[in-house]
Amino acid sequence: MDKISNDNFNHFVIEIKEKILSSQYTALKAVNKELISLYWEIGKSIITKQEVFGWGKSIVQNLSDELQKEFVGMKGFSVQNLWNMRLFYVEYEQNKKLQTVSREIGWSHNVVIFQKCKDNLEREFYMRSVKKFGWTYRVLDNHIDNKTYEKYLLNQTNFDKTLPEAYNNQASLAVKDEYNFGFLALRDEYCEHELEIGLINKIREFLAQMGSDFTFIGNQYKILVDDEEYFIDLLLYHRRLKSLIAIELKIGKFKPEYAGKMNFYLSALNDTVKLSDENPSIGIIICKEKKRTTVEYALKDSNQPIGVSTYSLSDTLPSDLKEYLPSTREIEEKLLSFFSEEGFGVEREK
Repeated sequence: MDKISNDNFNHFVIEIKEKILSSQYTALKAVNKELISLYWEIGKSIITKQEVFGWGKSIVQNLSDELQKEFVGMKGFSVQNLWNMRLFYVEYEQNKKLQTVSREIGWSHNVVIFQKCKDNLEREFYMRSVKKFGWTYRVLDNHIDNKTYEKYLLNQTNFDKTLPEAYNNQASLAVKDEYNFGFLALRDEYCEHELEIGLINKIREFLAQMGSDFTFIGNQYKILVDDEEYFIDLLLYHRRLKSLIAIELKIGKFKPEYAGKMNFYLSALNDTVKLSDENPSIGIIICKEKKRTTVEYALKDSNQPIGVSTYSLSDTLPSDLKEYLPSTREIEEKLLSFFSEEGFGVEREK
């Protein structure tokens, strides 16, 4: 047997493993696509037979009983899942684009999307996000419950001008327009220190509200510039972005000077704290309220990536923000940019 170089052999093993994993992934995608297609056809057949023969709801129960007798141990043919197949067909029958994209994600992902989301652009946003970012079912469900779609459309950042294109979309998703701090038990009158300590004491709930990729580094994080100490309210780290996240908390209305202060913090973090293999630090200013035009002007000429958000102590999207939601065409344009490499929205609905 020829003498084998350990390094060459190790590289060879890694190469073969990658080929196997790639093949397995391709096979799983093919199986998933076939499964979704099967469920589509079953849903279509149920609708068709009900229309032709006038069958009622009992057809679903009876069909479930027969299928489970025939395919013992095979999951997917429960009464509830057959109703989901029927609803799947009903919801997407008139939308060819969603029919296609739905086959690129898992069935459980599809179910939570068509059950909880009624707007087709919203549905496509979550479908493509699952595909692009690899969201699990639980992560997807959390994003829907936290109204990530609405908050992404509304959020105010300057990331498109200050972050590399390779990850400004992921950063935009990481910053919500509004955060729900309803888990805090604050009195009617409270100060910024009480808000900060409340979030620290409820760190698990706070990080869940921020998003699954955030980790906590510290509060009142000290940075030293010209022998003077400065303190950042909260410092987090975003694992996927590989960025430090500086957060400033304000219990009042946003003021333009807050952006200047955050610029200073981010420059100092990048020079003195950020590691060489990490991406630029990002700032989030979280206020009780903001005027949207004021925020736009404050961020317009900033050279550091900053987002300005609000917080509430309830779990509903404020009604006064709904008027700021863009038009359908503007939503399509924004999402087209977000998913440009996947051809999002090329064929728009008339």
